Formats: sequence, structure tokens, C-alpha cells
Amino acid sequence: MSVSADFSVEACRERIARWQPRINAFNRIENRPQGGGAGPLAGIALAHKDMFYRAGQVSNCGSKIRRGWVASETSTALERLDAAGALQIGTLNMSEFAYGPTGHNDHWGDCCNPWNTDYITGGSSSGSGAAVAARLVFGALGSDTGGSVRLPAAACGVTGLKTTWGRVSRAGAMPLSHSLDTVGPLAGSAEDCARILQAIAGFDPKDPVSSREPVEDYVLKTKDPARLKIATSTDWITRHAEPEVASAVLAAAKVLGATETEPPDFDEISAHCITVMQSEASAQHTPWMRERPGDYSAAVRARLEAGFAVPAVAYLEALRLRGAWLERFCSRTLSDADLYLLPAMTCRVPTREQTGPRGGAGMPKLLSEVTRLTRWVNYLGVPALVLPCGFDSNGLPIGLQLVARPFAEATLLRAGHAFQRATDWHRRVPPG
Repeated sequence: MSVSADFSVEACRERIARWQPRINAFNRIENRPQGGGAGPLAGIALAHKDMFYRAGQVSNCGSKIRRGWVASETSTALERLDAAGALQIGTLNMSEFAYGPTGHNDHWGDCCNPWNTDYITGGSSSGSGAAVAARLVFGALGSDTGGSVRLPAAACGVTGLKTTWGRVSRAGAMPLSHSLDTVGPLAGSAEDCARILQAIAGFDPKDPVSSREPVEDYVLKTKDPARLKIATSTDWITRHAEPEVASAVLAAAKVLGATETEPPDFDEISAHCITVMQSEASAQHTPWMRERPGDYSAAVRARLEAGFAVPAVAYLEALRLRGAWLERFCSRTLSDADLYLLPAMTCRVPTREQTGPRGGAGMPKLLSEVTRLTRWVNYLGVPALVLPCGFDSNGLPIGLQLVARPFAEATLLRAGHAFQRATDWHRRVPPG
């Protein structure tokens, strides 16, 4: 990642000028980059999801309600990247209030997949996935509440890390669901994700639930050649994933030497995640839903309205059961393994039309397949890494997902780096 600041910024701006009209990844490009200076990320051009606040700068959060809102504080994650020498050259498009899995946005325009603009980028960190895939920036921050880092990584063919709950401070970042929200990087490789994580991880007194767990040397440990034990569930993948997805993911499992294990109950755990997310997101948005319901898109308003109907008993029960489900995952699925391997999505990347307002009667089921294998990870609070592992017959990327025990980011990044040394999927660049 070492490169002169002027060259880094100019190279990115040249690509932005070519790509932005097609993919709508940015919603602001800085005339003068923020941050910079000495440090391990000195001169590296980054851009971030438009929900990380910077004092004196506008943060729209992908919404009409916050259009033009000026932040009074800078997020801890951005402060730490500034201290590491990184340059922020702009802010990136996102799903409205980070509450959508596709990249559609009625207020700022859809973010489009650089491999084919008819297809979704995944959401809600849509601009982050698209900008990194098109090489408009070297990396980006996203948030992940139900898959919002991993879905764009999978759909756009980049590497995305969902961190352990509490590993990275959320101070100064727009909240959605306080017991699920996490902050993590998207970049071109596991090694680059490790460098960004190294800068942002660690306890922050401004975020009381951030963890005091020691921060490992992720960059060094990523290159550790020691063999890892990885498990998968071949039968479940074969039965539930589309054939092209199953084939690519199981081929990756062979590269990593995966063995067999019992799969988690993805659907039941995900149902608990939905209960928690809907309840907390609707509570977060109660004032605006009372005062400005018409300023939400129809899709986001419907999601928030659904949250108001969740019984308190169901929400509290979902919270109560989290520890038991986490223990079961660690003791059964990971009984003899360091990591669990599965697809990021059971389906191929769908089109924007299939998943948008005109998607028809099949749209809800398709959206459920998009998110089926990501939400359960947020409910457990564990880390996960998504890597490109192939392409489907439409020329869109296929994503591999690795899931670990709490605070095992270094283990994930080691496995990701090993896979990327053995393959070149992460080096593929969208045409044009």
C-alpha cells in the first residue's frame, strides 16, 4: 500500500472521472483530501460510506431527511485513519440510513455494479463495494448490521471484513441497530483489509461498548504460514445454493482443505437477527417516523413500520438467546475447526430490476436469499470475511464467506491471505 500521496490521489481521480457517471459510487469528492501525513497508511487514498461523520462536513446518510446535515464531531474510525496517514478523498453512496441490502437509493440514485451496471452492488455499503471494485480508491469503510460490508464485497468482487461486535468503535458513525452494528473495511485483498483494521481497531471511551480485548498485529499475523483448520457443510451448500455458486464455493473449500461439519440453523438464527434489527432500527427512527414519514423511501418506511409491530417479549427473548446460539456455533460447528466456510449469498448476483420496486411477486423471496447467509453472523456478534472466489455465467462475482469465533479477525485474515496467494480472483478488474 505504500505510494506517494500525489500519485495516489491523482490516479484515483482519473478513474473516478471515467467511472462515476456509470456507477454512481460517490456523492461527494473532496477538492482537498482530508487526513494525510506520516503513518503506515501515508498517501493511501480512501473514501468512506457517507455515515462516518467528520466535523464541519456534510453527512447525508443516504437519506432525504439528513440531506445537507453538518456533523459536529469526527468519527473515531476516521480520526484513527487520519492518524495513520490515510487520505479521505470523498464520501460514498449508500442505502438510505444503511437499511437495505441491494444498493437502491430513491434519494441519491442507485449505486451500480461496475461489472455490469444492470446488477446490484449489494448494500448497504454499496458505494464502498463499487468504488473499491472499480479501483477508484484503495479501500473504504463500511458498516455491517446484517451483511452490509459482506454483500457489497461479494457482489462487487472485493474483500470485506465484518468485525466482531465491539472490535471497532462506532462513535461518530450513524447508528441503525445498537446491538448489531459493526464497522469494517473493504479493500482489494485480505492483506489490505488487515492494514486498515490495524489502524481502526481498539477500545474507545467514546463508545462504551467497544471492547478492551487486546488488538493483535493483524498485518504480521495475516502472513503467518501456519495451517488453519477450516470446516464447511457440503451437503447444505449443494442443496440450498444455486449450482454456479455452490460449485465456486466448494472449489474454494478444496483449495483451503476444508473438512465437514454440522451447519448452524441459519434461518432460525437469522429470524432472531431480524427481530432485533427491526426493533432497534424502528426505535432509532421513532421521532422522524412521527414527524417526517413521507421523507423516507417506500421500502425503508415499510421496514421501519414492521419494526413497530414487533412485541417487546419477542425482542427480549431474541436478546436472551444470543449467548446460547453463540455457544452452540463455537462448540458444534467449530468443534474441530478455526473457521467455517460457506457462500456469502445462496443466489447469483441479481439485477437491480429484479430487486427493485418493479421486481414483482418474487422480489421478497429473492431478497431473502441475498441476506440468508449474512444476518446470522451479526446476531452472534462474530467476525466474518468475504472474498471473491469465481464468476457466474453472467460475468458477476461469486463470494466466499469465512466465519470465526469472537475476536479471531487475525485468523480470518490469515486464511483469506492464504487463499488469495493460491488464486487470483481478487486481482480481476471490471472491464473498461
